[in-house]
Amino acid sequence: MESSKTPKRKRVVAAMSGGVDSAVAAARAVDAGHEVVGVHLALSENSRHADPNAKSRGCCTLSDERDARRSADILGIPFYTWDMAAEFADDVLDDFVAEYASGRTPNPCMRCNEKIKFAAVLDRAKALGFDGVVTGHYARIERGTNGERELHRAVDPLKDQSYVLGVLTEDQIEGSEFPLGDTPKTQVREEAAERGLLVARKPDSYDICFIPDGDTAGFLRKHLGEEPGQILDAETGESLGEHDGAYAYTIGQRKGLGITVPTDDGSPRYVVDVDIEARTVMVGAPSLLFVDEITLENIKWAGSPVRPGFICGIQIRAHGDEYPATVTAVEPDSLSIRVDEQIRAVAKGQTLVMYDGTRVVGSGTISATGRSA
Repeated sequence: MESSKTPKRKRVVAAMSGGVDSAVAAARAVDAGHEVVGVHLALSENSRHADPNAKSRGCCTLSDERDARRSADILGIPFYTWDMAAEFADDVLDDFVAEYASGRTPNPCMRCNEKIKFAAVLDRAKALGFDGVVTGHYARIERGTNGERELHRAVDPLKDQSYVLGVLTEDQIEGSEFPLGDTPKTQVREEAAERGLLVARKPDSYDICFIPDGDTAGFLRKHLGEEPGQILDAETGESLGEHDGAYAYTIGQRKGLGITVPTDDGSPRYVVDVDIEARTVMVGAPSLLFVDEITLENIKWAGSPVRPGFICGIQIRAHGDEYPATVTAVEPDSLSIRVDEQIRAVAKGQTLVMYDGTRVVGSGTISATGRSA
């Protein structure tokens, strides 16, 4: 499971979501000779009480739990469901609402990895005597020159999930296994079929698990209520329309703005700033979206911290592009980065992950952006 010598036999928890990736990851852990126990995480009370036969584009439903149990039965491993709905509500769902209420754009999947899958689950697993956790994420763990475990990009660039794992700490990486990092997704499905796993052709889930219909604005209105305000031209201050809540808008958004005054030449406008306290949404030309200076908070290091002058690649979205950049300042609670070229639509609250080649260096939450003179 690791690209060095064959690892010793371990006792591991295989986090089984009910999809094909986690099922094959668990199977490979069994093949590697480990003592494997399958665990499905019940994260949402609503999904737990939903129709188990209903179709959903999210995850963690009763149907998913049933699929995970069937996969565990086929593999011949024990299976349990861990109810972590309370932890999920506190650390992921409430945080998601609070971040939008503050005018920031969070990534709940990264927060779930940080707080639930690789913190609460790993802590519980180790308390029960397990050595670590196995998941179906597409990433690789390699031994560095100093012998420490490093988190690297997956071989398949289209499925690489190192970005959403960029919030893991060095200790969490030490207790994690990612058996699929060296395999393309098509081969994983073929392997699942050969093993007789019934999830071999099950579609991937892409939406936020607690918003399976994809209506994020509607979800936020339900939790935050309506807070009407003005949509303003970022350059002239002219009122262009009204909104029901500035929290529902994010930097770079183009559609669904509610603008009633078109531009003279018909060119589109984009959200370039959101002021929650003033209840205003600022819109303007796409040229206003570009920045090359980024400040981070909530820094997490996947290994040793870096120093100013460190040259790295940065990524700010799952499956987004990587941009060359330089770390310009490192403080105990913050970090500053200068990007070699201006990049578009960077929002406060997003997670930035730093890379050294394929290796994940660390991550942080974007707290401010700017444009150099």
